[in-house]
Amino acid sequence: QAQLVESGGDLVQAGGSLRLSCTVSETIFSRRHMAWYRQAPGKQRERVAGIFIGGGGATNYSDSVKGRFTISRDNAKNTVYLQMNSLKPEDTAVYYCNTWSATQSDYWGQGTQVTVSS
Repeated sequence: QAQLVESGGDLVQAGGSLRLSCTVSETIFSRRHMAWYRQAPGKQRERVAGIFIGGGGATNYSDSVKGRFTISRDNAKNTVYLQMNSLKPEDTAVYYCNTWSATQSDYWGQGTQVTVSS
């Protein structure tokens, strides 16, 4: 059964840090490139970070988070993490994890709310 459970969101001040976690069912996690996405109010969901299987776990970041966010994965725990530093008010959004190629029609978890106050 597909399962994505995000956690770790909170209200923080600008400049603060948060670490998000996502526990993923084996059916989704195994042999898949994984990613974090976010959706701000009134905006479309966007992919902000990805981590790939093989190649030493290469990563990819959107320009808006590059240098501030770090994605990682623990294959033994079927878990993906997103370390977020130097948070800005514009990072406020609901954060989701899913596969790198996930579409709107795929299964999505509930997400976790990140709110950054100025």
